[in-house]
Amino acid sequence: MNFFSKIFSLIFIFLFIQVNAYAQKPTNNADKLALQYFELKEYEKANEYFEDLYDKNPEAWYANYFKSLLGAKDFSRAEKITKKQLKQNRNNVYLYVYLGRVYKLQNEEKKEREVYEKAIKELLAVQPFIQNLANAFLEDALYDYALEVYNKGKRATPDYPYFYERADIYRQKNDLKAMINEYLDALEFRDTEIQTVQGNLQNSLGYDDNEGGINNPLLKQELQKRIQKNPDKIILSEFLIFIQKQQKDFDGAFIQSRALDKRLKEDGNRIFDLAKICVANQQWEAAKRCYDYIIEKGTDNLYYDAAVIDGMNVDYLAITNKQQPSQEELLALEQKLSKANGKYKQSFLNAQILKNLVSLKAFYLNKTDEAIVLLQDFVDQSGMDALAKAEYKILLGDIYILKGEIWEASLLYSQVEKDFKYEAIGQEAKFRNAKLSFYAGDFPWAKTQADVLKGATTKLIANDALNLSLIITDAIGVDTNDLPLRLFASAELMIVQHKYKEAILRMDSINLLFSTNTLGDDINYSKAQIYSSQGKYAEAEAMYKNILEYYPTDLYGDDAQFKLAELYDYKINDKEKAKQAYQDVLTNYPGSVFTVEARKRYRELRGDNLNN
Repeated sequence: MNFFSKIFSLIFIFLFIQVNAYAQKPTNNADKLALQYFELKEYEKANEYFEDLYDKNPEAWYANYFKSLLGAKDFSRAEKITKKQLKQNRNNVYLYVYLGRVYKLQNEEKKEREVYEKAIKELLAVQPFIQNLANAFLEDALYDYALEVYNKGKRATPDYPYFYERADIYRQKNDLKAMINEYLDALEFRDTEIQTVQGNLQNSLGYDDNEGGINNPLLKQELQKRIQKNPDKIILSEFLIFIQKQQKDFDGAFIQSRALDKRLKEDGNRIFDLAKICVANQQWEAAKRCYDYIIEKGTDNLYYDAAVIDGMNVDYLAITNKQQPSQEELLALEQKLSKANGKYKQSFLNAQILKNLVSLKAFYLNKTDEAIVLLQDFVDQSGMDALAKAEYKILLGDIYILKGEIWEASLLYSQVEKDFKYEAIGQEAKFRNAKLSFYAGDFPWAKTQADVLKGATTKLIANDALNLSLIITDAIGVDTNDLPLRLFASAELMIVQHKYKEAILRMDSINLLFSTNTLGDDINYSKAQIYSSQGKYAEAEAMYKNILEYYPTDLYGDDAQFKLAELYDYKINDKEKAKQAYQDVLTNYPGSVFTVEARKRYRELRGDNLNN
């Protein structure tokens, strides 16, 4: 064999050895191949690559190699590399949990238990090691061992007692009572934890479970136990009040707030704030209890006069929101308001009293002349804020409409419109004048004014103006016969004048005389408003449903859906139907002006904490 033949043979042998070596050893893509086989659960093939990767970098590849060995049921090798890892760093006691997995799979319960106990015994009680060991136990759903880990950490670091971690374990165990008490322990430990505790409890208890989310009775029970045991821990009472407000338990909130007010020798400020919340939720009796409590504190109290006046406002709202307030109730309220009006006549606080008194006389007692005299004298006072005067002029105009003096009403609205041309109240006055033109049958002028107001700064006015314009356009259209619309407009005026029976008869006549009229949704909507004001909620519900069934895409589709939700919410008191109806506003009418309020009420009914 010559020299070149020998060289060629050597090169061939070298290449053959390299090719075989390449076939036997992991390639530069060993990590990718290992992980790919592991994902495919081809553990034997994966381990051929993991073994070499682990030997080169144990820290980086131990976890994957260990899991793959378990997949391949190579328990001996899994045990061996885990003990090797432990030997290299004795502080990584979480690896004992991995050993426990190996023993568990081999049904060696004694060995499994021993390594778990050894892990806790050898744990260096500093936060990173505590967290690693607890997480390892939790990964295998070994909740009680994880709790032992946190207990050791709690003893070693009393400044960080692991309340939230322990609470989360109890949540996973579905031990709600223990979970709640961990959070309450955190609250007692430090008052500043209140926001975190509130948020965690709401997230943990949920909103749609059978227990009612944050309404879970266990939470209230455990809080009340703690308050009885430690009444000086004010934060507990404040947390209970927070929950009671969320649950609309205003009587309970009043009792707790009153107790705090007395214990802390307060001036009634928290009771006064609670009263406002009660009013916003139409809880008249609870609000009255709050105001009466402040009034009982005496005339020297900072909130006395405000409580007297706001308390009478609650009386007014409670009576006028009844389905059929009795004449005796109305007259007794009139006498009470008249007396207060005389007492506070020279005070800036008198405005609310006077407004309620004239509204009561005009809209409920048929004493429009007395109401006009009282309100006119009030408006004529010198020194009154211009904006406030404008608001009372609009009310005075409304009373003139009630009396049938349309010209006087229009004059007052025009004054407000002129003085506040570019402001919301001026636009409101302009819209009222447009409605007067509508009632009078001057549809072209009413539509012209309404079209101008489509760009109003207030969404509600713009929406009402758009509706008025569309009613006129749709009702007349290419047909010059405006008689159906004239009848409807006159019926609308009757509604404003509280002539409900006549208004319904007038609207029913439209369908009888003009079977092809386009006012179906308008008539149903107006009748729904009448029935609702009379407390005939079943009839009102039927009208709204008629619109949603037969005229869902017409003018009052979104209005009917939102009003139906409010009817269920505040009048019929069916919260589940209300929640669904609010959701239907969001789903079926996403561009509606009611979406913001519908979303807010939907979230409130679902139980969301809107304060966070």
